[in-house]
Amino acid sequence: MPTEKAQGLVVRTTDFSETSRIATIWTRELGKVRALAKGGRRLRSSFESALDLLTVCDIVLIRKTSGTLDLLTEARVRERFAPLRHDLAALNGAYYVAELLGDWSQDYDPHPAVYDAALETLRELGKPEVLKGPCVAHFELVLLRELGYGPALDACAGCGMALGGRRLAFSAAGGGVLCPGCQPAQRERRAIAVATWHALRTLAEAGDAWRRVEAAPVRRDVRQVLDHYVTYLLGRRPRLLPYLGS
Repeated sequence: MPTEKAQGLVVRTTDFSETSRIATIWTRELGKVRALAKGGRRLRSSFESALDLLTVCDIVLIRKTSGTLDLLTEARVRERFAPLRHDLAALNGAYYVAELLGDWSQDYDPHPAVYDAALETLRELGKPEVLKGPCVAHFELVLLRELGYGPALDACAGCGMALGGRRLAFSAAGGGVLCPGCQPAQRERRAIAVATWHALRTLAEAGDAWRRVEAAPVRRDVRQVLDHYVTYLLGRRPRLLPYLGS
């Protein structure tokens, strides 16, 4: 049977039998794949430690028919993020990135921009001088945008009018920031400060603009807004959310 090659980040593993495991790998070329690694639980497995969580590896797999697991035939380590192991806040942020990738996306729906953003986030989180909250929030907004769920931040989510320094609110059900006139239609709205609105827009920008979001009160408000929005979209609260800092 034909094989496919890809580069991917291990976001989840599950024991399948006494000797095998199922690996969920978010790849740049194929999107999320779930594959059976026969012998993957053996101490001297041919996969060695390539299937450890948060490991980037080059994989070879055999695509199976719909409804059955793919077969992972090879996985070789390309990159690890060792500094994460020495910083609990960084590690929790990294686990959250893996959780979002594993739970949010569909199988075989590639988004190279999301993959690149995930790896860059994991690299940045390992640096001691980096504020973990803005780094993770930037990834969340990249993920939301690329998957079609990005919140409206530049104009009112209700009427589309430009937003200014007025009384603003954020509504998960409404899809983003609301002007005063559109707020009554969304009962679950929450007021946000203008500084928080500006921070969200900065965090959504490409590049490293997220580094400019430094004020602690603003970072806390941003975390609350994104917690609310992500939980609403997923229909449940992500497991790692309570462990994230701002």
